Amino acid sequence: MPLGDKAGWEKSESRYCGVETEFDNDMPQLLSFNLSSGGFDFVLAPLMNPTYRPSLMEKGKTCGGSCVLPVAGSDLVLSPSQWSSHVVGKISSWIDLDSEDETLRMDSEITLKQEIAWANHLSLQACLLPSPKGASCANYARCVNQILQGLNSMQLWLRIPLMKTEEDSTDINSINLIDSWELWNSFRLLCEHHSQLAIALDVLSSLPSANSLGRWFGESVRAAIIHTDSFLTNARGYPCLSKRHQKLITGFFNHSIQIVLSGKPVHSVPMESLDLSANHLDCNVESVQRHPLRSYLDYVGYLFQRMDPLPEQERFELGYRDFLQSPLQPLMDNLEAQTYETFEKDSVKYIQYLKEQLVKLVLDRVLMKSTVTTVLMVVGAGRGPLVRASLQAAEETGRKLKVYAVEKNPNAVVTLHSLVKLEGWEDIVTIISCDMRHWDAPEKADILVSELLGSFGDNELSPECLDGAQRILKQDGISIPSSYTSFIQPVTASKLYNDVKAHKDLVHFETAYVVKLHNVALLAPCQPVFTFTHPNYTTKKSNQRYKKLQFDITNDTGSAMVHGFAGYFDAELYKDIHLGIEPSTATPNMFSWFAIFFPLRTPVCIHPGSPLEVNFWRCCGPSKVWYEWCVTSPVSSAIHNSNGRSYWVGL
Repeated sequence: MPLGDKAGWEKSESRYCGVETEFDNDMPQLLSFNLSSGGFDFVLAPLMNPTYRPSLMEKGKTCGGSCVLPVAGSDLVLSPSQWSSHVVGKISSWIDLDSEDETLRMDSEITLKQEIAWANHLSLQACLLPSPKGASCANYARCVNQILQGLNSMQLWLRIPLMKTEEDSTDINSINLIDSWELWNSFRLLCEHHSQLAIALDVLSSLPSANSLGRWFGESVRAAIIHTDSFLTNARGYPCLSKRHQKLITGFFNHSIQIVLSGKPVHSVPMESLDLSANHLDCNVESVQRHPLRSYLDYVGYLFQRMDPLPEQERFELGYRDFLQSPLQPLMDNLEAQTYETFEKDSVKYIQYLKEQLVKLVLDRVLMKSTVTTVLMVVGAGRGPLVRASLQAAEETGRKLKVYAVEKNPNAVVTLHSLVKLEGWEDIVTIISCDMRHWDAPEKADILVSELLGSFGDNELSPECLDGAQRILKQDGISIPSSYTSFIQPVTASKLYNDVKAHKDLVHFETAYVVKLHNVALLAPCQPVFTFTHPNYTTKKSNQRYKKLQFDITNDTGSAMVHGFAGYFDAELYKDIHLGIEPSTATPNMFSWFAIFFPLRTPVCIHPGSPLEVNFWRCCGPSKVWYEWCVTSPVSSAIHNSNGRSYWVGL
């Protein structure tokens, strides 16, 4: 496992590198040469002799009526675990299911089904399908889609070359170059976005623009095949890659995309100049001599070795990546201890950040009158982290506070009483077991502090709660937060879409999910959606909102598929102090909130120069609040979640 042993990385974070091979009847020898001697983790190997054509087999004469397929040995030549762990099947590259030649087309269809049936029998984890031979691939996709319907857990990787689009090209003779993403998109649409159909990207010597490449990180890319002629030569004679290729490979590592080396060696590394220790890999001179692609493998290993270990926060979030979670409903439901525990671990939010703005506010509020007692109410106090932060701010400023901790969850109130007794705050903190909207306070607050924000800002009903509690705030009182704004942006998110689609119902496509986004492509910058301000003294108080937004995709990106929208928020706590997760202004090292994801029932393909028009509504009823959303250009989608039929937040 040449890429797997890395300081500071867990075993589950290992990366693997395979090698593309020619057909070999002796599979044990093929594995021994490439894995044991060469240091690769797996082989991408043809399963059937490339000279085989069904039409040339004369049944009844040559085979006596029972033809044996010319496969690379029986299933017994390797153990089941070797087949499964070390072999990715490579479907014959000659097949062309959309050929005008009927014999070739029929041979291709028969062979494709035979080879995948054999791979399925071997329990391989994946098979590589050859790239479509032309822009038209309907019959190829039809046959693959048929196969997918009866496939077990094996994946099919469609080989797609990373080709320049017309907009990327500076060569006037290359205007007919197609966007390889269009080829993939056409194929997967014909196969109904099947979750077991994935991509193996052929990485060539020239690369499309950075924006064009970015689309692929939201697609189901499982492998990147890097050709030896994509490598340059460094000053010592070793193979190396351009800065752009290096950045791309690092991106593949970050997204757990397997690397496959392909082609014949185009570098001759002098044996006397080899410095094996430079790459920190466990290899010897004999193994480098034996395998012609070992120097390329060493370089790929070097790129992985020099990556920084994941920060502690990202390591904590690993298990949540691209995992759909239902948003919390803290107003309707009482949160559990484990939920409080998770959020309270966010020291950036509670101690460094909230305490900072409380210190500033307390100083501003009472100026230098240290004898004045400030009335501070924590509404939605939970188990007390904001109470603690408030009292620490008072201690640092030397100001006097009188704190009311208002909490509707009776279980959290038990913990609050214990905290007050433990810290000796009985003379300072009064605990109120009540819904903030219904509490008749004995006095009004100078400062109202809350943490009712969800991933989309208002999705945990902060507007309704704080509007209801506003009557206990003095006319010149201050609310923390003072305002918050939600944001959205269109994303390619193939995995999330397939996870929602797997439920096979309407409800899940009309539900918003909290997700730690990872395998996604962000297709355009964020735009603001809804803003709420507190206290709200407008005469027409309505928390219903409607916003129409238009997103433009850049020309060098090429076309892309929109699977849904990522949502974020940014909050102004007090004056210039902000807290939020909107990517361009996100609070560093804070993990209390993940993004929210609004899926589309039918993904929308967008093209450069054709804007994406999106409509979002925040709707309010007597007992619930819900969102509705739709696309109106370049095509019209259904309005999602009409009347809150699938997803709503209870008041």
